[in-house]
Amino acid sequence: MSQKLRVTVWNEFRHEQENEAIRAVYPNGIHQVIGEGLGTELDVSYATLDEPEHGLTEERLNNTDVLIWWGHKAHGDVQDEIVQRVHNRVLHGMGLIVLHSGHFSKIFKKLMGTSCDLKWREAGEKERLWVVSPGHPIVEGIGEYIELEQEEMYGEHFDIPAPDELILVSWFEGGEVFRSGCTFHRGQGKIFYFRPGHESYPTYYNEQVRRVIRNGVYWAAPTTREYPKYGNSQPLEPIKAKE
Repeated sequence: MSQKLRVTVWNEFRHEQENEAIRAVYPNGIHQVIGEGLGTELDVSYATLDEPEHGLTEERLNNTDVLIWWGHKAHGDVQDEIVQRVHNRVLHGMGLIVLHSGHFSKIFKKLMGTSCDLKWREAGEKERLWVVSPGHPIVEGIGEYIELEQEEMYGEHFDIPAPDELILVSWFEGGEVFRSGCTFHRGQGKIFYFRPGHESYPTYYNEQVRRVIRNGVYWAAPTTREYPKYGNSQPLEPIKAKE
């Protein structure tokens, strides 16, 4: 691992090019704003859907410590071969942060093994994300809650496996609640799902949202432990023959 953690921010980068209102919020792409929010202590690079191999070549992934994933309207355009490539890297220790509508991405559904479905509504309503695990490093520097004046609503039931840790729970102006900050372990990899970030709203400029994502990168960073050995194994001690 290099001195700085190597982070790749992946984004479909479709909405921003097709919709003027969204381009006005994120003129250079959602990925650029997410990356800027990570600060200068991380080695940040970018990849998008329409690049060859979606920008996620073997070389790129082998040089990524944590992958951040934002997707929405083009989940089906992601090649299964690339999904499998990312999946293998997570199992071997690469961290993965899945944001907002990335809950429906092929990679998140493959890692969760469920539909990852939910209720939703786009009404520009208030969201309050309550910290329910105040000692967790992902919410270091965050108060009791994060308040967003406008966001898309996600509501329960969220069809995911029971999280290893539940860190944030959202309340919405319309009355719904949602498990908005969840962690999982798969193989040697650590996964953090973080809910806010609809493309129509300037959520990724919010300093507290940026702080949570930045904290999540450090939490999800791989360890230096070697990948376990599987398959047939020779005994450590002599085995006495049974009469």
